[in-house]
Amino acid sequence: MSTHRIRLTLLSSLLCSLLASTATADVKTPAIFGSGMVLQREIDVPVWGWADAGEEVTVSFRDQKVSTKAGNDGKWQVKLKPLKVGQPGTLTVAGKNKLEFKDVLVGEVWVCSGQSNMGWSIARGLDADLEAAAAQDPDVRLFQVPLTTAETPQEDVNAEWRTAAPDNVSSFSAVGYLYGRQLHHTLRVPVGVIMTAWGGTRAEAWTSPEAMAKTEALKPIVDAWDERAAKYDAAKAKAQFDTAMKSWTERAAKAKAAGKRAPRRPQMQGPPRKDRHHYSTLYNAMVAPLTPYAIRGAIWYQGESNAGRAEQYRTLMPTMIQSWRDAWGQGDFHFYQVQLANFMAITDKPEESAWAELREAQVMAGDAIPNVDAVCITDIGAAKDIHPKDKQNVAKRLARLALVDIHGMKSITRSGPTYKSMEVKGNKVIVTFENQGSPLVSYYNEPLTGFAIAGKDKQWVWGTAKITSANTVEVSSPEVKEPVAVRYNWANNPQGTLYNAAYLPAYPFRSDDWKGVTVGAVTP
Repeated sequence: MSTHRIRLTLLSSLLCSLLASTATADVKTPAIFGSGMVLQREIDVPVWGWADAGEEVTVSFRDQKVSTKAGNDGKWQVKLKPLKVGQPGTLTVAGKNKLEFKDVLVGEVWVCSGQSNMGWSIARGLDADLEAAAAQDPDVRLFQVPLTTAETPQEDVNAEWRTAAPDNVSSFSAVGYLYGRQLHHTLRVPVGVIMTAWGGTRAEAWTSPEAMAKTEALKPIVDAWDERAAKYDAAKAKAQFDTAMKSWTERAAKAKAAGKRAPRRPQMQGPPRKDRHHYSTLYNAMVAPLTPYAIRGAIWYQGESNAGRAEQYRTLMPTMIQSWRDAWGQGDFHFYQVQLANFMAITDKPEESAWAELREAQVMAGDAIPNVDAVCITDIGAAKDIHPKDKQNVAKRLARLALVDIHGMKSITRSGPTYKSMEVKGNKVIVTFENQGSPLVSYYNEPLTGFAIAGKDKQWVWGTAKITSANTVEVSSPEVKEPVAVRYNWANNPQGTLYNAAYLPAYPFRSDDWKGVTVGAVTP
């Protein structure tokens, strides 16, 4: 480059810097703040945004008025004191300019996240037409984060708050909306539901980069993706795509001529750092911009894409949850998971199962960190459909946890029975359950199924089971003279019939700690 061009470039850069330093920036807030939003009641409510460095910003809502000055980076944040439910109001943010957010409600705010079963819309679920037509809930508000990835944590998203009207509900998360609706109808307070979910995604993509980097057990995931990124060749990827497209075009034409469905169109491999499966890309783009918006908690429906690494999920899930809590900065908010539904072929004999191990890992997350639990839905799935249409019962079971745990509604049965202990008596195993809320029953008096027992040889056989008290089941088999372990609904598609009197299913469990089929699987 010539000396003259270098001087022109330096002069241009200096001029741009001077113009930037003298320009004035309007006070702004991220999109999560907008007309129609719901603010979380009973806790401090952060409000934040951007302005000129040193600019005074005042946030007003109801009888509160809080001021601060933007830092040198132009960022500012204030906190409103805990709010109570009341009439819709207007929140104003004033600096050199003024923002007004109208029709603002105070109530319960929940994040709903995960993969396709959380993203599954009302329009694609059970009774879609009835649910959409019935969506006349002006006090239920919806915020849907668009699908996008990012290499670093972002500060904003392109979305807005909407009311729960038929057109808005149809394309929204069925579990998220139905959960919010149940809370609204039961608590009689406004509810805001923030949907951030993407089909087929893995939990590591939703985990913060800091958490991934410092967790030794997750290092194989980080290393695998870093290696892919280092080896990525854009020109080679384009050449491979062009070859695949040429082949696909020929095969698609033949399929059309034969009146058959065209094969799946190939996709060009993009940069690994932007892949929706890459660790932290979804956290960066679809979670970080929401923080630290005040929430009551989060519901999570995911795991199908991590089932092959279920043992690793025991570490991954608590790590992900803690990374969210660290980002929100409001303590151990409640986090409720949905266990994997029953899926795939029904087997004649007891089997090892990655899906059963993943369900176990989901429960273990609640043992590792506080205020975490999971709901059991092994009775609503389908052998040939990974997306159960019945999202109504999923939402209701999640709502049961929140209504009991957070809102103290002890008259509600919280969940189905969970395993407590086992005792061997001769050739029989006595299994004791807890948390059942009501006496154990067999589903509509059907034979009690789903139990398997094994001796020291670790060979599993179906057991004959019978309920012997309000919280115990006796299991035995003539094939196992000296049983040492018992399992229930330990399968991809379990068919067990143990419930409580509220007809909530018993959770799958195993009493043994024998090596599972996903031990050692650590890379995606």
